[in-house]
Amino acid sequence: MFKKILIANRGEIAVRIQATCREIGIRTVAIYSDVDRQARHVREADEAYRLGPAPASESYLRGDIILEIARQCGAEAIHPGYGFLSENANFAEACEQAGIVFIGPPASAMRLMGSKIAAKQIAERVGAPVVPGYNGERQDADTLLAEAEHIGFPLLIKASAGGGGKGMRVVNSLQELPEQLAGAQREAGAAFGDDTVFLERLILRPRHVEIQVLGDKYGTLVYLGERECSIQRRHQKIVEESPSVALTPRLRAEMGEAAVRIASAAGYVNAGTLEFMLDDDGNFYFLEMNTRLQVEHPVTELVTGLDLVRHQLLIASGEPLAFTQEQITTRGHAIEVRLYAEDPQQQFLPSTGTVELFAPPQGPGIRVDSGVESGDEVTQYYDPMLAKLIVYGEHRLAALERLSSALEQTALLGVTTNLSLLQKISTNTAFREGQTHTSFLDEQDMLAPTAPEPLPAEVLIVAALADIAPALSSTSALTGASPWQSLGPWRMPGGSYTRTYLSTEQRHTITLTPLWDTIEDRHTFAQSQNWRVSIDDGPQEHISCLTLSAHSYLLTRAGQQSKLAALRKGEETLIVYRGESYTLEGRRAPDIATTAHGSGQGNAQKTLKAPMAGTLVKIQAHSGEQVEAHQVLAVLSAMKMEHSIIAPYAGRVQRINYQEGAVVPGGAVIIEIE
Repeated sequence: MFKKILIANRGEIAVRIQATCREIGIRTVAIYSDVDRQARHVREADEAYRLGPAPASESYLRGDIILEIARQCGAEAIHPGYGFLSENANFAEACEQAGIVFIGPPASAMRLMGSKIAAKQIAERVGAPVVPGYNGERQDADTLLAEAEHIGFPLLIKASAGGGGKGMRVVNSLQELPEQLAGAQREAGAAFGDDTVFLERLILRPRHVEIQVLGDKYGTLVYLGERECSIQRRHQKIVEESPSVALTPRLRAEMGEAAVRIASAAGYVNAGTLEFMLDDDGNFYFLEMNTRLQVEHPVTELVTGLDLVRHQLLIASGEPLAFTQEQITTRGHAIEVRLYAEDPQQQFLPSTGTVELFAPPQGPGIRVDSGVESGDEVTQYYDPMLAKLIVYGEHRLAALERLSSALEQTALLGVTTNLSLLQKISTNTAFREGQTHTSFLDEQDMLAPTAPEPLPAEVLIVAALADIAPALSSTSALTGASPWQSLGPWRMPGGSYTRTYLSTEQRHTITLTPLWDTIEDRHTFAQSQNWRVSIDDGPQEHISCLTLSAHSYLLTRAGQQSKLAALRKGEETLIVYRGESYTLEGRRAPDIATTAHGSGQGNAQKTLKAPMAGTLVKIQAHSGEQVEAHQVLAVLSAMKMEHSIIAPYAGRVQRINYQEGAVVPGGAVIIEIE
């Protein structure tokens, strides 16, 4: 077994690999870009080395620098994780030439199966069904347009060199094709360094089912059951589970055997996944092979009891598989959901910033694979996935109940996440009945911004307590002064405090009266408090609140205890309660622009701002140009996804403030239009 390996990745997968290496006694080497210097995967490694600037092309995709670091530090092997160089055959080959073991398949198998086109050709040779489409070498626009007409619409454009929804587009008509094709090729080139695409007939409402395989260097290759990954957004998986409710034992065996035939024909070694589409009639079609460890591998680990990273290491070090196909059994049910830094209320725009608090759920059958902890920074440069929450139960219903409970316990403050979407999915009737397919989120209308729910009283109470706690604590503890003399507008006649908040256009006022029995109670304010509370001039009630940590509170109201997380950010107070996030806005002082120009609406209409931090990959207008309403003027890329900046009305471009390639902050004025 290896004594030291370099992990050529970052985030949660690097942390996951480190965990198994520690158990086996392998020293780990982390690599990092400039923005990742303090990242969790760096902190938990035995050694760490700088790669370069933040963009992946200058850091995590620099195989030459990674190999040089491996040589210098004496690493015997490199684990690529997923993404970045994990499916780069040239990098695997370079490792072999350098005498360093690549923990993954041989370059020859990766080259064959890493190309979706070549993989489909192999599947056809071994008799596995494939989706009709075009996977030829000619990539000129005329050929692709002609082939698209032959296949018919709707169809999919897919990047040959990668996955994760990058370089993938749904096309519903011939008129849409040129623009969608250009966008797919541009995104594929940026993500994988290869803009080759292929076309596929779009199978309506299929399930996405994948088979995990594991093969050693001596020709033994087995499948480890399936994972259903049908719930997706923008072709990116959000929920994965094993086993699939749609598979019978016979269908499972047929798909597993087809997966083994395909992988064997490619000379595959190590861990890999073969992806299939499954229609309502039980027909399955091979899509592609992922020649690496999958993001969703934990659900397979939980139902099989096998540590896939450990077996990757064993296989790479020359060990034969210790079990046969007949010896593999599965038990129970596992579900994984992905926690992304994105805002469901703002069309899932990426969210960046500091993770002020991350309190993952705990309990039997709950596993959290995370790349961040409280205090870590989330930047625009990499994938938005922060963590994976995986639950296990003795059957699917038990797993579903555990998932809902775990999501309610989860608290993350500082960046906006998709936690509310995961909550909606976990309680959705169709999901709980197993009626899932790749259009599930659209058909269940889960992606549109939702109407605000009534604000829970608990949220208002803890927001107010969190706002005044620092002032009270610091005043009494540090200066000995009375908090009653220091809180300014908080003080009301009779020793009470008041606070007004705006939430989803609704104004709420809360009045708090402390109940202190002795002078000494005032000096323990930050630990435990008793209060009389009135909301919106309603009746008073008695509550108590215990501060558990810097941002965590235990509230007791009407005999019921609730845990909440709270964070003050500028004029806003952010709250997480039962897995739901709330933003409460305090009273703002009028700003100069608003005072001078009324509402400021006229000024706002003239500027097109970056909705999030990102890189301008394309400017499609110039100063002085007349543009039409809804015309795409610029394309912004963040967290591996593109966002179009569109003209809200017909007009003339007055000024463009940035050039292509510029890195812009969220809110920056990109274009001024009249």
